[in-house]
Amino acid sequence: MSDHFFDDTFEAFLFDMDGTILNSIAAAERVWGAWFRKIGLDPEVYLPTIHGRKVSETIASLSLSHIDPEAEASAITKAEIAEVEGVVPIPGASLFLNSLPPRKWAVVTSAPLALARARLEAAGLPTPAILVTAEDVQKGKPAPDCFVLAAERLAVNPVRCLAFEDAEAGIAAAVSAGCTVMVVTETHKHGFDGSHNQIANYQHVRPEILRGGLGLTRI
Repeated sequence: MSDHFFDDTFEAFLFDMDGTILNSIAAAERVWGAWFRKIGLDPEVYLPTIHGRKVSETIASLSLSHIDPEAEASAITKAEIAEVEGVVPIPGASLFLNSLPPRKWAVVTSAPLALARARLEAAGLPTPAILVTAEDVQKGKPAPDCFVLAAERLAVNPVRCLAFEDAEAGIAAAVSAGCTVMVVTETHKHGFDGSHNQIANYQHVRPEILRGGLGLTRI
């Protein structure tokens, strides 16, 4: 027996990367934890601020006058590219993504391109035809630019897209772009509050290829 999440269908699915189709928390927190300790900040306090945003914007938000956000972001990104141990797919993500037509989905991430490719490869996930990364937009999440651009590259209206997200900044970006949102909660330590539909992972959902577009079915 199966049932649909939505009565509507979508022209495309847009996926955030970290925390949504793969779990890179262990690797990211090792790199960022070392950086926070180096500059004298408590990692336990500041690690929750790193998720879902551009590296440079996360650093800039700390308002540290003696820190060059772009230079530090470059160093952190290089360290993250080299640190992929423990990067794993969200359960069921590989089968789900491989079931989608290539021009009907995109990955929309705040990570730089080199890091996105490294993590997708480490997790054993397919590289999408459309991959929107930090270099592609001037304003990162929670600005809607990245989701709008992904929809444009897929030649669809963002209002007709389902965005899979796990972080507040990403959810806000997708909503601002006009997308419907599905929250993926696999990496959340606590329950997620909000009005959006939620799935833990992709083990009990599957995409449906319909004449009118894509559907999402619970199994």
